[in-house]
Amino acid sequence: MKKPVNRVVTIDDVPSISGTSYPAPFDSDCAGREKHRIGDALGLENFSVNIVRPAPGDWSLQRHWHSRQDEFLLVLEGELTLVIDSGERILAPGDMVGFPAENGDGHHLINRSNQEARYLEVGDRLPGDEASYSNIDMVRVNRAGKTYYAHKDGMPYSAAQNPK
Repeated sequence: MKKPVNRVVTIDDVPSISGTSYPAPFDSDCAGREKHRIGDALGLENFSVNIVRPAPGDWSLQRHWHSRQDEFLLVLEGELTLVIDSGERILAPGDMVGFPAENGDGHHLINRSNQEARYLEVGDRLPGDEASYSNIDMVRVNRAGKTYYAHKDGMPYSAAQNPK
């Protein structure tokens, strides 16, 4: 069956998802984050495209890096603080940053302003991608097509703490 092509959507057509699927207490730093999954709305399968809005004071995600996924970010609005191993840098509209897979340099953005901030996030969807979280005892594991959060020693978080 042929897939639909040339679908056009606006940001208002794509529902936002608030917070993250992280187990507690790691979800609280990102509780006010909203994400619009544009790529999903357009039926894209090989890469994801998201518009993300961390609320003032909130984080984009916990500081992390991917085993297989490259990531690209473009700041669209506001001011965001990029946090990586070598330190912090303020990003403004038009600033772009890339994170190659397997580089081991955990990254995230923080909206330390009292203003709105939004960024475009693009990543590939290679099977088997896992994530390691730099500052906390957590990894995202992908085994036999099932993704779950675990401690760095491999012990899964309880079923109540993992997304379905």
